[in-house]
Formats: sequence, structure tokens, C-alpha cells
Amino acid sequence: MNKKTIINYIGLLGVIAFLSYLAAVLFAPLAYDGYDWKAQAVSDLSAENAPSKMLWKQLAALYDKCTLVCLMAVCVFIRGKLSKPLRVGIYLFTVMSWISGIGYAMFPLSESGYAGTFRDKMHLYAVTPPVVMLSIASLILMMVGGYRSKGKYRYIAVAATVALAMMFIGAIGTGAVPKEYFGIFERFSVFSATGFTGFLGICLFNGFGESKKAQGQHRTTTG
Repeated sequence: MNKKTIINYIGLLGVIAFLSYLAAVLFAPLAYDGYDWKAQAVSDLSAENAPSKMLWKQLAALYDKCTLVCLMAVCVFIRGKLSKPLRVGIYLFTVMSWISGIGYAMFPLSESGYAGTFRDKMHLYAVTPPVVMLSIASLILMMVGGYRSKGKYRYIAVAATVALAMMFIGAIGTGAVPKEYFGIFERFSVFSATGFTGFLGICLFNGFGESKKAQGQHRTTTG
């Protein structure tokens, strides 16, 4: 069994990020009288005029910070490891997380739903499209790299497949179901990314399943 280093333990921040976000989604509605999780979006909980905004910020305080630190550590750790499609996929997923963390913080919804303000337009039309496109591209690359790895990194491909399926279920469902069920399917989309961040954190904690001997071989062949 390999001795874990500090960078491996940083992977646990991905799990903390997921738990922080989960706590915000589950408990912030307690401060929002009349909030219907089955019909309303998660982003309504952190809107500028939402009564749950302060509780959301408290519960999700670790989410963005731990996500970015974890993913940057993953990017450092996988240098010279895995396959190129897997590495590029993880890099794009990290870029997506930076855009998401900065963009949604700069342009939160002005109020629950969509009020049509400049901030709302930036939230939906400037930040969301690149986040969605980078998410899809990154997961597809990880699927390709993982399934081509002859079983070694198939677990990454399987996790990416689950995350992408959740994303599409959310996207299709929110447009197909009645408005009173919008929130149910929207949660498939939001938890696809946060859950995958937690997964990558666990992978980092476990060293992506590579022994020190294998890591040395990677450095020799790629260095």
C-alpha cells in the first residue's frame, strides 16, 4: 500500500465540496417560506432577493473554494499520468469549474425565477452556455480515454458516463415535464458536476489507482 502524500489528502476537499453543496440544497429551503423544490431551481435559493440567501452562503461556503483547490491538485497530480484524452478531459472540467465559480458569483440571479435584468441575462446566456459545453466536452473526452484504456481507467469512463447521463436527463426533463416538476429534473444537472468533483477527489485520494512503480514508469516515458 502506497503512503499518501499531502496532494492525495487534498482530494478529500472534493468530497467536502460535494457535502457542502448538498447541505445547502437540502437545508437552505428551511429559510425560504413557500419554496417548492419540485418546481423551483436550486439557483432560486441564492438569488439576491431570496430569504434563504444568507443560509445558502453559510452552508455552501466550502463548496467553490474546496472544488477549485481539489481540481487544481488533480491537474497537478495527473501530469504525465493517465492518457491524453483523460488528462485533457479533466483539464476542461477544471476550466468549467473556474468559469462556473467566478461567473455565477459575479452574476447571481436578481430574484427567484427570471426577472430579465442584465445580471439575469449574463447568468443564463453568458455563463451557463460555456459551463454546459465544457462539461459535456470534458465528460466525453474522459469517456473516450477511459474506455480505451483496456480496463485500467474504465472506472473513470463509467463515472463520466453516469455524470453525462444525469446532465442529459436534467436538460431533457426540464424542457419536457410540466413546470411543477422542473426542480426535480434540474437537480439531475446540478448534481452531475458536483458529484463528479467528489468522485475526482476520491480518485486523487487513492492516487488514481496507480502504484509508485507505475507512476515512475509514467514519468520515464513522458518526461
